[in-house]
Amino acid sequence: MSLLIRRMRPEDIPAVHAIDELSFSLPWPERSFKFEATENPAARAWVAEADGRVIAMLVLWLIVDEAHIATIATHPDFRQQGIGKQLLVQALTAARTEGAQLAFLEVREGNIAAQNLYFKYGFEVTGRRPKYYKDNNEDALLMTLDHLNALEDP
Repeated sequence: MSLLIRRMRPEDIPAVHAIDELSFSLPWPERSFKFEATENPAARAWVAEADGRVIAMLVLWLIVDEAHIATIATHPDFRQQGIGKQLLVQALTAARTEGAQLAFLEVREGNIAAQNLYFKYGFEVTGRRPKYYKDNNEDALLMTLDHLNALEDP
């Protein structure tokens, strides 16, 4: 499988939205991905493509010197292959190049697989957002990577 990580384009949005619907109980509307990919100056929207098919996506907001991972997901057929890791590293490396010094994100308290990925790259739990997820009132953990300059691929 040949993997290409690149910026999201408008023609990717249907596939990105499908991945989001397969991955989350509260998926974003398709128009949100269109806004992020084409109109939001703070957004850096990425996809991972394998053999011409979009198989993972990430939206990052770059605000001054902070990178906020808004969403990241891999199609279920392609999970546990390191694609999410590659996408995360490329997006954070690009954000660092644009001046980001730290990164943060929210993750479901029960999503241990995602938390383990973030821990590998130096993210730490720095807070909690009670009842953040409206589908089941699950708490979100706020995770922060304070030193983006130290980001390395483990």
